[in-house]
Amino acid sequence: MSVKDDSEQDNGQNNDLDADACPDDVGREVAGAQKDSVASSATDESAAPDGNGCQADENAKAALEAALAEAEKLRDVALRAEAEMQNVRRRAGIDVENAHRFALERFVNNLLPVVDSLDKAVESLEQTVAMDDTTQAIAEGVGLCQRMLVDVLEKEGVSVVDPAGEPFDPNLHQAMSMVENPDVEPNSVVAVVQRGYTLNDRLVRPAMVMVSKASEGTN
Repeated sequence: MSVKDDSEQDNGQNNDLDADACPDDVGREVAGAQKDSVASSATDESAAPDGNGCQADENAKAALEAALAEAEKLRDVALRAEAEMQNVRRRAGIDVENAHRFALERFVNNLLPVVDSLDKAVESLEQTVAMDDTTQAIAEGVGLCQRMLVDVLEKEGVSVVDPAGEPFDPNLHQAMSMVENPDVEPNSVVAVVQRGYTLNDRLVRPAMVMVSKASEGTN
């Protein structure tokens, strides 16, 4: 073999080595490009959640505000319901108390004519000029019955309204007529035609009275 052949053989081997080296360089370049692409994608993906996170925070804040508003609304409804229940209890308590205090009102109204009759009987007997022992005993018996009945009524909360000589009170008195009387102040009770009664400070029957008025010539 000549020197020329050996030289060609060496050149061929070197060309083979260069050809073998080219794929490695290309692979490294491809790998680098892929790495850069993956890094870029990772960067984009890492940046994306930031926008989603802000949106999620806004949604959570809006949901919290809505929940607080609903809670405040329900609290207001609960307070109103509690206040209404307290009013119902208070009204019920007042109704029960009044029912206990004024349960005898109808009974007292039915009993007052009996008291009036005894009052008239006592008045008539007191106006009798001459009384024998029998009449005197009857008068004392009737007067005792009248006082006992009034005492029983007073124990049950019934009070007598007998306003003779007092100023006229339209809340307790009913004027039957008005008469001139210079001896008393105008608008004063000069006579009681029928006594009135109250039950636990509630008027059961007003007193029937005659009221004074100023004389015609008085300014």
